[in-house]
Amino acid sequence: MSSSRETNSSSINKGPILFIMILGAFLATLNQTIMSVAVPELMIDFNISAATAQWLTTGYMLVNGVLIPITAYLMQRFTTRELFQASMFIFLAGTIVSAIASTFPVLLTGRMIQAAGAGIIMPLLMNVILTLFPPEKRGAAMGMVGFAVIFAPAIGPTLAGYTLENYAWETMFYVMIPLAVLVIICGFIYLKNVSERGCTKIDVISVVLSTVGFGTLLYGFSRAGSEGWSSAEVLVSILTGILALALFTWRQLVSQNPLLDLRAFKYNMFSLTTIINIAVTMVMYADMMLLPLYLQSARGYTALESGLLLLPGALLMGFLMPVAGKLFDQFGAKWLSIIGMVITIVTTIGFINLTDSTSYTYLVLMSTGRRIGMALLLMPVQTAGLNQLPARLNAHGTAISNTIRQVAGAVGTSLLVTVMTNRTQTHFQDMMAAGGATGATQEHMIMEASIQGINDAYLVIVGIGIIGLLLSFFIKRVAQAPEEKSKVALKKAILKEA
Repeated sequence: MSSSRETNSSSINKGPILFIMILGAFLATLNQTIMSVAVPELMIDFNISAATAQWLTTGYMLVNGVLIPITAYLMQRFTTRELFQASMFIFLAGTIVSAIASTFPVLLTGRMIQAAGAGIIMPLLMNVILTLFPPEKRGAAMGMVGFAVIFAPAIGPTLAGYTLENYAWETMFYVMIPLAVLVIICGFIYLKNVSERGCTKIDVISVVLSTVGFGTLLYGFSRAGSEGWSSAEVLVSILTGILALALFTWRQLVSQNPLLDLRAFKYNMFSLTTIINIAVTMVMYADMMLLPLYLQSARGYTALESGLLLLPGALLMGFLMPVAGKLFDQFGAKWLSIIGMVITIVTTIGFINLTDSTSYTYLVLMSTGRRIGMALLLMPVQTAGLNQLPARLNAHGTAISNTIRQVAGAVGTSLLVTVMTNRTQTHFQDMMAAGGATGATQEHMIMEASIQGINDAYLVIVGIGIIGLLLSFFIKRVAQAPEEKSKVALKKAILKEA
């Protein structure tokens, strides 16, 4: 039962609400990649290793991954306005701490506080869209969400590269402070409550199992890229995560009021699109992780040049996302997904034969082509699955979808790093066996082996993309499932009639 009467969605002015929440989501997702190119400077400023500095990104991802499953409960317990404003205040506090940090532990603490706020915003925004818009009109709105989800992380390295070449790294955080304050002020003025608030009690055991499960699993996969899959630390973390998540799953299925209602997976289109989204997320990380490694480590380009290469595709993707959303409303997700996946696969094939002389222009064109393909399929596929869920599962569906994306991102990153590292070593050993050399020639062989290792990682991405393409042929346009009466409600109805 609702504890407060909410405003009818048809009478709400949706424009200001979406603008405020998308801007908040934009700031939150921008933070996921903005620190990646700052690692070399931070290593010098704080006298730390690369592995330690990488925790600014890994820690952010871990907190996000742990918090997202709990957002389903938070969205039922608190109103839209309360939850969004609280998340933005937490994000602002983390940004301030990061800006004034004089030591690495303080900076890491600020980043993790930021992540605590950011982890709530995206599932909340998606849930608001599912509440405000009927299934036949959600595509365009979700296209705008895609703008924040994809465009912000894509331009993050470019903005960070420019900032670091001209200003101190703290500037990245100082610029965000007034933007976060602006979002909070606009939230107080324009944000309305669009969903019902219930009096559900939190399942502490489920929270503990979720935190341990997702936390250790994400930690294990994030460490696998640097420590290797045979590392005791990695294996123990992943096995602990799997065990905790198995117990968490069992508890959700037997609970009357689950923290994360996994019964959403009984809806076939939601399950199918969730699997496709796993493949899509892994494919997307190729550009965001492999290409900068190739450009900066093998080719000697600067962080700014590496970021600028991704910018045309990011801009085009930003414009295409809303267009893809409108096309989804009109035609559905199936052919958008198939066409988008074909474009993505074809352009990714263009990266499996990189050399030490591949032109910058060629890389820009291929990268931009990948972004066009991703723009066509990302949000339509996700929206197609969420549209099938009954309204009572909206909060759980968005939390599940965002959690799966977070885990897929961690798995995809570690998988690509592992393939690249192992294949680089194999190629180098083959070159040495064919005609070992020393000095400058050996350095050139290391570079060549590294490029071939990156090519092999892109080949794996093509394989994952083909799996996503084949599954896309099974997407269908389905109606929203009707609400199901709970057993308790059904028993009360029968007794009342008697």
